[in-house]
Amino acid sequence: MFKKRISIKQVEEGKYLSPKFNKEGLIPVITTDHKTKEVLMHGFMNKLALKKTIETGEAFYWSRSRKALWHKGATSGFVQKIKDIRIDDDQDAVWITVDIGQGSSCHVGYKSCFYRSIPAKSKKNITLKFKEKRKRFNPNIVYKGQANPTKL
Repeated sequence: MFKKRISIKQVEEGKYLSPKFNKEGLIPVITTDHKTKEVLMHGFMNKLALKKTIETGEAFYWSRSRKALWHKGATSGFVQKIKDIRIDDDQDAVWITVDIGQGSSCHVGYKSCFYRSIPAKSKKNITLKFKEKRKRFNPNIVYKGQANPTKL
């Protein structure tokens, strides 16, 4: 499925998928809503996650906190259905556009993982501003008994 990286011309102008994974075997991925174009999340894929995403038409990621393949929405039911997959010019970053229906992409319960804004030109005592006013689901119910993936 993935072709060996042979030349800059092949990587930048060629028709073959030759992703460049980092030393941990990961490639960053930005996920956006296909209707609103809103950024839903940033994550990582390993070779298997990218392969399964391409083959199934549903988003798979590599969970760095769990150290496991992660089928997005398998627990919550908010599966990310692929609408478009793009790779950047030097093939070291992926952008996927997905349909989540009326669902959510954030394990905290919001639609987007980017639900807070940082005020520009702040000098100190920064107070984050919530851009999403309400959660779409209660994570304590949906993920009952599962460890929170956020690490301190």
